[in-house]
Amino acid sequence: MRTISGLWRWRHNPLRRTTDLVEAWLALAAVLLVLVAAPLIGSLVGAAAQDALQQSVRDQRQSRHEVAATVVKKLSRGPLNPDPETSSGRDAHSRVLADWTAPDGTARHGTVIATLKSPHHGDHFTIWTDLHGRIVGRPLDSATATTHAVLAGFGAALMCVGLVEGGRRLIVWRMILRRYARWDQAWDKAGPDWGRTGTGS
Repeated sequence: MRTISGLWRWRHNPLRRTTDLVEAWLALAAVLLVLVAAPLIGSLVGAAAQDALQQSVRDQRQSRHEVAATVVKKLSRGPLNPDPETSSGRDAHSRVLADWTAPDGTARHGTVIATLKSPHHGDHFTIWTDLHGRIVGRPLDSATATTHAVLAGFGAALMCVGLVEGGRRLIVWRMILRRYARWDQAWDKAGPDWGRTGTGS
């Protein structure tokens, strides 16, 4: 609204310079781009990210399987992480030697992280594996994928707003530099005689 009133103010003002009108129109164009283009770009990026992430969710659900594992024995903890800020939630779990059967029917044996606080021989817990029984991470769930897609769309909209505002400020800055250069030329033409009596001014 302020931009529109600024345009109206410069419409028939005798003090209006061309650069003033260009600056006002530039501000109006930037506002329209922010109100129209930024949400559009954000929604397009968000929709594209949602499609890609949901496809990834489907692929991971097909290739990753939850299987039951049996504790053979608890292993000693690895070296402690010296920085508690970077330690992950996995540090609270236990490293164990376990047996499990892969989805393809092969028996597997190895060291895994158990979701048990104090595992004992024969305890059961679940792990995620690929078709051949290799340990993999938990598959991405649909809600998390949607959250990531929304954040991607929001980030794209914010980036669009930043680019529009940055472009507007850059153009205005260049216009101001040109205006100052023209003022310097005008002052150079007036020279040291400016303000003196009898110089024809």
